[in-house]
Amino acid sequence: MGKRAETDPLAEHKALMEETEYVIQADKSGFKYAWASEHHFLEEYSHLSANDVFLGYLAHATDRIHLGSGIFNPLAQVNHPVKVAEKVTMLDHLTEGRFEFGSGRGAGSHEILGFIPGVTDMNYTKEIWEETIAEFPKMWLQDEYVGFQGKHWSLPPRKILPKPYGKSHPAMWYAAGSPPSYSMAAHKGLGVLGFSVQKVSDMEWVLEKYKTAIVDAEPVGDFVNDNVMVTTTAICAPTHDEAVRIAVNGGLHYLPSLVFRYHDTFPRPDGFPVWPETLPEYNEEFIELLIEEELLICGDPDEVFRQCKRWEQAGADQLSFGLPVGVPKEATLQTIRLVGEHVIPKIDTDPVHRTSRFRAAG
Repeated sequence: MGKRAETDPLAEHKALMEETEYVIQADKSGFKYAWASEHHFLEEYSHLSANDVFLGYLAHATDRIHLGSGIFNPLAQVNHPVKVAEKVTMLDHLTEGRFEFGSGRGAGSHEILGFIPGVTDMNYTKEIWEETIAEFPKMWLQDEYVGFQGKHWSLPPRKILPKPYGKSHPAMWYAAGSPPSYSMAAHKGLGVLGFSVQKVSDMEWVLEKYKTAIVDAEPVGDFVNDNVMVTTTAICAPTHDEAVRIAVNGGLHYLPSLVFRYHDTFPRPDGFPVWPETLPEYNEEFIELLIEEELLICGDPDEVFRQCKRWEQAGADQLSFGLPVGVPKEATLQTIRLVGEHVIPKIDTDPVHRTSRFRAAG
């Protein structure tokens, strides 16, 4: 948001409104899932703090796309677990079964220490999340929740309303940033939101390990959500040259710099600049290298199709596109339309969402 805000005082407002347009167009173009993050205090990186409000608007503005919290933060110091449970089932009703519940623990010390001051080990949040996650299905499915007495929060027996829409409860996911997190999610029967993803070849063994481990899952929920979502930046245009030109002018170097500004729990690559230094702007040669190394989906529709197929072959169940804020709105809408018209019909021939099928079977 930085460069846009310097020249346009309404940059934040426009970016938020553009994001709603992207999801509405994705719904029309046949995309199956859209994910909305929850972050706090992360200037330039994320201004989507009240994603439940955002998702409530989209529940009415869309018809078929599944809308997911990527994430709702269920740490009691951030959002009381009961309030999270209520948000999930309310969105389950407003979408008539199209809501997906992703949870996680926040994005590094700057965010976490705002709510839990004085913590020196960021793994402390894992302890809070671990004691909380299995309580959600009980809150949703027990007529009167039996209550909870934990180390970090407690609740006497109460009826938690509303109950979910239809059978069972929304699919449960976990935002994983490391291979051990994938294994932990598999053990609990949770789908994985893979937001910190490397190139395809580096992820294949992680995905295979998840798929092996989830066979023996002991699900915390009513059913096993055997799903891995991976995310990557995507730009599609009528020609390869136009897609590369959009990428060069899209400020793609800035997001990785912001990721390591705030996600200080991620291992920093050797030689990566320390904030406020940023990566240098990408030129055409570097964009072509990113494409070749399978770190960027970019090209004409046929190229994008082949790039998406690589992720399918690697074992990903869902591919989510990060659409750069620095790319003009019309170019981003073009990406969504072209992928919807030329790529999705060749890759996804099943109109039923996997998570809907798991929920019905559960």
